[in-house]
Amino acid sequence: MNRRTPAATPLALLLALALLGAGCTGGVEGTPGAAGLRDPYFPGLGNGGYDVTHYSLKLDIGPSADDKRRPADEKRPADDKRGPADGTSSPSAQPSDRPADRLRGTATITARATQDLSAFHLDLAGLDVESATVEGRPAAVNRAGKELIIRPGSAVEDRLRKGRTFTTVVRYSGSPQTITDPDGSKEGWLRTADGAVALGEPTGSMAWFPGNHHPSDKATYDIEVTVPDPLTAVSNGELISRRTEDGRTTYHWRTAEPMASYLATLAVGRFSTHQSATPDGIRLFTAVDPESEAASEEVLDGIPAVLAWSAEKFGPYPFTSAGAIVERTGDAEYALETQNRPVFPGPPDTALLVHELAHQWFGNSVTPKSWRDMWLNEGFATYAEWLWAADHDDVPVEESFDEAYEDGANWAFPPAGPPSAADISEAPVYGRGAMVVHRLRLAIDDEAFFDLVRGWTETHRHGNASTDDFTAYVEEETGEDLTELWDDWLYGESRPPVED
Repeated sequence: MNRRTPAATPLALLLALALLGAGCTGGVEGTPGAAGLRDPYFPGLGNGGYDVTHYSLKLDIGPSADDKRRPADEKRPADDKRGPADGTSSPSAQPSDRPADRLRGTATITARATQDLSAFHLDLAGLDVESATVEGRPAAVNRAGKELIIRPGSAVEDRLRKGRTFTTVVRYSGSPQTITDPDGSKEGWLRTADGAVALGEPTGSMAWFPGNHHPSDKATYDIEVTVPDPLTAVSNGELISRRTEDGRTTYHWRTAEPMASYLATLAVGRFSTHQSATPDGIRLFTAVDPESEAASEEVLDGIPAVLAWSAEKFGPYPFTSAGAIVERTGDAEYALETQNRPVFPGPPDTALLVHELAHQWFGNSVTPKSWRDMWLNEGFATYAEWLWAADHDDVPVEESFDEAYEDGANWAFPPAGPPSAADISEAPVYGRGAMVVHRLRLAIDDEAFFDLVRGWTETHRHGNASTDDFTAYVEEETGEDLTELWDDWLYGESRPPVED
């Protein structure tokens, strides 16, 4: 990513939620799941007591009630709309104002209980909850800020015992929120000139669907989105189907590999779309705003080459599909490594493409256990830029390292210890994080370094890993005590000296 955070739930609120759940068990034996996972920067994010295995989201998106739809005779007929299913490129006609302002959704959440549950929580910012069921039976729902408290009835208590799988269905609607992070950046549901784009790092996914929104809980996804013609809906994974009826089209996207919710995306708007495949059989899908199309073409044509080069460095590509979503300039503030197809806020250059595709290994497949581990995402993605520049632009990695070393912004704090939630996307996480990676490379020979990196991505493929996991893995695989390297470069407060 090139990026950034909502405020954590106050401790007093968490205690109140716990007391609320404890006092209203609905006859189900067990205890309430925690209303937060005590992330170092977002203690109220995520929920305890269960692990989500699959989200099935059915979303209907359209303009707000006071928007006027375009007359039917101003739309192109459905049979003239060449879209993503036929592999061709086709920009759509101009939609009405604010065409993606309202959302009606049904979230079916399959989860496994990790304790005997009497109640549990879901993260959801804004939106109106109409009903909830657990195992098909009505459940009581309470709201407390960004927390939904679900209290099933006693009839389903056996399904909520530790180790059992249960299904929750939440029906909801409203106008999704744009969230302002502590660093001032925007995420959640971002209105664009012709639709909207949903960006979730670190907490914005709760703006458009309820769930366990902490990176440690990964799941598979089916996302079905219905939008008014001539808009297109693009999400993660592979396009399973597209069907049009009465001037509205439903797109079904499936993500078969586990994904953290902050990496889920949904882009609604006018897009030129294209499908193809790499020589290795990776399915490619790109969606580009027509205003960005010409300036993006050459860089996006390089996706297969970047993926092949990255696989040599980091190991096999961890997913079955790839691609990109390119909005028009100004529709978003930053690029984000949304799984399978990163979102770009305008035509990207090759360095940014390399960075965001590297995240498919570092961050998307190997996902941080907490937001304190974000340097593992950004340090490796930045180092990928350095490696690409060395291989393709005659810029030695040492030169990139020296430039980062001399940049005072990289020394504001240690990469493994941002001082607050507002700092998790600041320069040290990126630049100094990449310096940690390079100092590790210098501590062992090149062959051992790249073997180590490929082993790391294989060992934790589709899982979660922390900074401690990484340092322990490195020392176990190399047989070396690297305490001094970690103390100086990863955790140290001051700039360590380097040899001339």
